[in-house]
Formats: sequence, structure tokens, C-alpha cells
Amino acid sequence: MFKTFHAETADAAWQKIAKVFRAGTAASAQISRAGQTKEILHAAISIANPRARWVVSRTPPINPAFALAEVIWIMTGRNDSAFLNYFNTGLPKFAGKGARYHGAYGHRLRRQLGIDQLDRAYNALKHKPESRQVVLQIWSGLLDLPRSRGVEASADIPCNLLSMLKVRAGKLEWTQIIRSNDLFRGLPYNFVQFTTMQEIMAGWLGLEVGSYNQVSDSLHIYMSDVSTLSSPSGVSVANNTDSLRLPKKQSERIFCEMARLTEKIISPRLKAGGIVRLMDNFSGPQAYKNIMAVLCAEAARRRKDRRAMADAISVCSNPVYTQLFNRWVAGLSA
Repeated sequence: MFKTFHAETADAAWQKIAKVFRAGTAASAQISRAGQTKEILHAAISIANPRARWVVSRTPPINPAFALAEVIWIMTGRNDSAFLNYFNTGLPKFAGKGARYHGAYGHRLRRQLGIDQLDRAYNALKHKPESRQVVLQIWSGLLDLPRSRGVEASADIPCNLLSMLKVRAGKLEWTQIIRSNDLFRGLPYNFVQFTTMQEIMAGWLGLEVGSYNQVSDSLHIYMSDVSTLSSPSGVSVANNTDSLRLPKKQSERIFCEMARLTEKIISPRLKAGGIVRLMDNFSGPQAYKNIMAVLCAEAARRRKDRRAMADAISVCSNPVYTQLFNRWVAGLSA
């Protein structure tokens, strides 16, 4: 039986789910390879306004730079681990320590099958918007099924299996299927990943953004994280004032430029003082410059240059990015 959660925003949906886990009546104990969890089987989540994609209520706060870097990584079809590890040094503990990530979503969507699935989906819906056949495949039986005795094929098996896209009433509807979904460590970032892709694809197609719908077959939280759900934070979420909808050619060019700049940002050769200057040469619209501002601010923080950090985040005009980054920094120093 499905357990359903409907909300206008991602933060409101996350709070509803957290409330159920706090109550403890709908979640059952379940062992996993990484430890004991509390689990809700067959959860269905619907967000009416996917542009309100940020979970601000989580304590400790989420890392907005990592979430935004992951969007760039996915959209440019990458699988190199260093790109993401810079913004989340704990990631290798969960995904493995190699130079490339086995389950990289972007690489699988844009390169793994020998076709660019995002490009194919765009062309299919552009020419036949009524199609019910547009499915983006991430999980692969060949690559990801456990061995015959249950041994995992890799430390980094995709939790996200596939995406289903449909055009209805001039809007792009998105359904995401997830086999295993960690309420604390995964779900807030999944919302960002796939609602952002939804908005980008809607821009390619000249459509508005419809609802975002997600099926999480195992929605769970590790017992070590349950204490973080002890009470709601009561945080008021700032507005997301940016639109990421652009024509496909312009969008693709900007993401490639953002990836190149991010490579410079994470390079140990770049001094903190040079981080802010990188944005001066960025040619993208302000909505995308705001993303780069968050990445630059985080890079300056990691280099322990608080002045450069403040200068970088001051370039950002999106209230929710500023709120998220300030909460992230404050949480690290608490």
C-alpha cells in the first residue's frame, strides 16, 4: 500500500515525511548494509511547485554548493569523482574511492547507452508532445544487479532508476522512480537534482513546469540520524527568484561553461583571491551566475578566506541560495 505525501513545496513535503518518521507508527525497523534503519515502503511524494525545490528545514542544513555542483555534473554527463568530492568530502565513504563513480546519473543519461537520452527525449517531445514513451533510464540490470550470491556489483549503485516525462496542458510533468531513498542524506538532494532537470527540460521545450512526482520504494532514515528529526525547525523558506528555463542550445553552452569554471574553482592552483574574479568572465544570465556565486563562496570558505567568501555570496541575488549558504556556514561553526 502506498503512503502518500502531497505538498506545494519540497520543504513542506519533507517536513510531512519527517513528522511521520518522528511519530514512529508508519515506519518499521529494517536492517541494511550500512546499518539499522526505520523504513516506509512504497512512498509516493508529489510537489505542486517544483521550483520551490529546496529543503531548508533540515538540521544540520544541507550543503547547497554540493547540490548545485551535482546538477552541473549531471547535465554535462560526467562521472569523474573529483568534481563532486571537492564539495562533499564524505561522498567516497558511500560511493567508493575510485576516480570515477560507477552510478553517475549524468554519464548514464548522456553517454552510457551510446545515445544522449536527454537529447533524444527533447527531440521526441518537441515533435510529439503527446507521447507516453519518453523514459530516461539510469539503472541497468547488466551493470547493477547483485551477483548471484547477493554481492553488490559496486559501492555506487544508482538509487534513482528512471524518469518518466509527459507534456500535459503546456507543462512538463515529471515522475521519478527511486529504489532506495534516505530521508536525511538523499531526499533533499534528489528533489534538487530532478526538479532542476525538469525545469531545464521545460525550458528546452518552451514549456512551463508541471508537477513533480516521486515514488520511493524504500524511504528510510538511519537510526544514527533519527535524532535530527526530533522537532521541526520552524524555518521560513526564502523565495527562489531564478528561472533556469532557456532554449536548449544556450542552456547546453552555459552548462559547459559552468563545468569549466568549476574545474578552475576546485583546482588547488587557484588562490582564494582569484575565485571571485572567475565570475567576472562568466557569460551566463544572472540565474546561472547565482549558482556560480554559491560554488565560489564555498570554495573560498574551504580555503579559509572569509572575505572572499563574503564577496562571492554578495554577487548572488537569489534569496533562497543566500539563505541556504548562510545556514550551511552557520551549521558548520555551531
